[in-house]
Amino acid sequence: MRRFALLVLSFISLSGLPAPAADERVVDVFGWSDYVDPRVLEDFTRKTGIRVFYDTYDSDAALLTHLMLARGDYDVVVPSGPVLRRAIAAGLLQKLDRQRLPNASNLSPQIMARLAIDDPGNRYAVNYAWFTLGIAFDADKARARLGGELPDSWDVIFNPEILKKFADCGVEVLDDPQDLFAIALIALKLDPNTRDWNDLRRAADLLSALRRNVKKFHSSEYINALANGDICLAVGWSGDAALAASRASEADNGINIGYAIPKEGSVIALDNLAIPEGAPHLSAAYAFIDFLLRPDVAARNVAATGFASGVAGAKALLPATAQAIYPDAETMKHLYSVGGRDPELQEFIEREWTRIKAGK
Repeated sequence: MRRFALLVLSFISLSGLPAPAADERVVDVFGWSDYVDPRVLEDFTRKTGIRVFYDTYDSDAALLTHLMLARGDYDVVVPSGPVLRRAIAAGLLQKLDRQRLPNASNLSPQIMARLAIDDPGNRYAVNYAWFTLGIAFDADKARARLGGELPDSWDVIFNPEILKKFADCGVEVLDDPQDLFAIALIALKLDPNTRDWNDLRRAADLLSALRRNVKKFHSSEYINALANGDICLAVGWSGDAALAASRASEADNGINIGYAIPKEGSVIALDNLAIPEGAPHLSAAYAFIDFLLRPDVAARNVAATGFASGVAGAKALLPATAQAIYPDAETMKHLYSVGGRDPELQEFIEREWTRIKAGK
């Protein structure tokens, strides 16, 4: 297998450690970029003697396509809920042996219950990170356009008269039809998991008005665009907003990035750790996943990425500023997990989203 490695960590031999078995020397991981603290990977190698090769993808579709067409390339993958659901149905993942994951006992029952929507019985995956969909913004430019206020409602996105106030400084929107339809339904005070055709048509109509004021639909480019000041408003994930804020701070460019979960409620989404069928280094895969489920390791990844962890003990190990990544209990009541829909409804959503992006 040819590896296009983002992070290639050299094998480190520690004196006194037994030599690893042949299938434990390497673990090939396929995940999002900027999604793990590089020092965590270094520590894993030091402690286990297992080299980590970390390759990246830039869309759920890319991960699912790879799982379907190139079995045996990777040992650990990081599927979102929708990809996990489809991969399980297609027989692309292995059932996890929980006896080989003792640190799975650290996982939050609440988060794992949400994961069970896509993985009934939690048989195929454990949670790695979770996050919310909301509004990220340049705080100074937002105040200038909202009379001194900051965005706190989906009206900023779905009311064309408000959104066009941001068109001059740039608006980008996540390219994710399922979750964008969900927040449109929430804004309409409808069930984000509805299977009612009329409700979905109303959501499509609401989303159609976005195109005239949106600069780009993309799942990751808005991070640097916010940090650099190329845009001032985005619909995106909480962790990406935190990353944009961190990059702006490091650049010392005077841009202050804020993030809000709208008062009407929003979507909670999960990225998870799973082992593909045909994984070539099975023992190494279990060792790697179990290492990531340690509270101290999970806390380090939260601090590095800005995404909350499904490991229950991680939050308490974070400084107070980092704990703000986690929504409070009241906000959690208004976060919705979006499940699967019938193929006909999903096809409608994807077709309408393509039309919306094209401005038709």
